[in-house]
This record gives sequence, C-alpha cells and structure tokens, in this order.
Amino acid sequence: MSQANNPLHGVKLAHMVEALVEYWGWDQLALRIPVRCFMFDPSVKSTLKFLRKTPWARAKVEQLYLDTFPNGVEEKL
Repeated sequence: MSQANNPLHGVKLAHMVEALVEYWGWDQLALRIPVRCFMFDPSVKSTLKFLRKTPWARAKVEQLYLDTFPNGVEEKL
C-alpha cells in the first residue's frame, strides 16, 4: 500500500514531539493542546507514552506538526 499522499509517512512520533517542543516550547504546546503531559512536568518520554495510548491526542499533535511545518522542514521564523 502506497503512502504517497500521506505527508507524515516516515516521520516518527518522537521526531514530531521533539520538533514541536523546540519550535513552540512546552508552555505554548500546553496552550495549543491542553493535555496533562504538556502542562505538568513535561518530558518527551512521558508525552510519547501518552500519545501512543491516546489516539485523539496523537491526531492533534500530528495536525499541529503539519500546520507548523507545512513543507516538512523545521525552521524558526
């Protein structure tokens, strides 16, 4: 099955979280996606654990990644 139309094909969840944290920071992520793993004692490890078990939150993170990096290239404004 081809993934040609999937912009997230080959992008690991850990990479998405790390890129978003670097770009927005934990505080801004918590404002954009109000979940505990962003608000209280955030870490990449705890966030990945939560997102792997919570499809709706993962979908929000994936959408924020696509909105933040529409060309798939992370660069600061």
